[in-house]
Amino acid sequence: MTTDIKLAEKINSFLPKLDERLGRMYLASEALSLGRGGKQKIAKLANVSRTRIDRGIADIAITKTDEKGIRKPGGGRKKKTEEAESLLSTLEAIVNAHTRGDPMNPLLWTSKSLRHIEKALKEKGFKVSYVTIGVLLKSLGYSLQANRKTDEGATIEDRNEQFEYINTSAISFMTDLCPVISVDCKKKELIGNFKNNGTEWEQEKNPTEVKVYDFIDKELGKAIPYGVYDIAKNEGWVNVGISSDTAEFAVNAIRTWWLEMGKEQYINASKILITADGGGSNSSRGKLWKTELQKLATETGIEISVCHFPPGTSKWNKIEHRLFSFISKNWRAKPLTSIEVVVNLIANTTTEKGLKVMAREDRKEYLKGIKITTEEMETVKIKRNDFRGEWNYTIIP
Repeated sequence: MTTDIKLAEKINSFLPKLDERLGRMYLASEALSLGRGGKQKIAKLANVSRTRIDRGIADIAITKTDEKGIRKPGGGRKKKTEEAESLLSTLEAIVNAHTRGDPMNPLLWTSKSLRHIEKALKEKGFKVSYVTIGVLLKSLGYSLQANRKTDEGATIEDRNEQFEYINTSAISFMTDLCPVISVDCKKKELIGNFKNNGTEWEQEKNPTEVKVYDFIDKELGKAIPYGVYDIAKNEGWVNVGISSDTAEFAVNAIRTWWLEMGKEQYINASKILITADGGGSNSSRGKLWKTELQKLATETGIEISVCHFPPGTSKWNKIEHRLFSFISKNWRAKPLTSIEVVVNLIANTTTEKGLKVMAREDRKEYLKGIKITTEEMETVKIKRNDFRGEWNYTIIP
């Protein structure tokens, strides 16, 4: 502590006597002399930003003494301030995202690693180490950045209006004490002793050993979890199939949820609202999906209303982040060696907010490529909503 006080006194007595550039170079030299953590300590003692110290380190890096004291009039190197400004502007031109389309940009077709930048600067006449380049980039406001998923493609007409319609419909159904369920098929999972992403606590140097290659085991096949999530009750039902993800399989998952869970909890319900993606086995254009829903509506005597999310917005479906994400966490680093293991891991998924999940295996064989005729579609009693009837409709018993 005494050393810090003396250093602070030294800085406060010496720094006011220097101009801006010499001042930051002085602070940089003190920081470098302290080694690791030096910049942070000097910044605190001198009450300055670390950016100022970074600029000082950059100034030190490019400052060179003249080889001879005598030169011709007008000769010699540029002023150091001009050299620094030239280096910084050249560096920013190389790494700036706005120059990606410039065919003369030396880093257009390669990664912007510090060593590649060092090579590009050297070709332009600047001899600067890659370590210093890292400091310079930070002083210019650059940092390592990963890609961020934000581009959902072309904006779908009535996208926001559909979200508002789904929300209003869900509130209306829940007010009437009728179920609102979010449905979707989770990613298919290989059954067998295969690697599962994530880490778990194990004895040191004793990892679970799994197969090197993820080639499907033809005898065990894949697990196909189709989920039903009750939004109001925070409860999930997962039908784990081993055949194909078809509309018949999807509707059967909803059927088993109703028989095993929904029927007892919504004794007086006269209608159900399903929120689903616009594609896959529950596609808004799927004829088999609608004919299977007609069968379910007739069996139960309950109206089934469906609201599909607009294309490219499946991540907004409640089941994705309220059920499937927690299932993935629960079986992280656990090989899914059998269909029974998959079912048990799903059924034991819980959260601090009280999520409950039930699961069962579905051994039925679901055929692909079933064609629905025009005559069969005419038997479907479908009432399309005035607003986006292709997304919002009701199947009547």
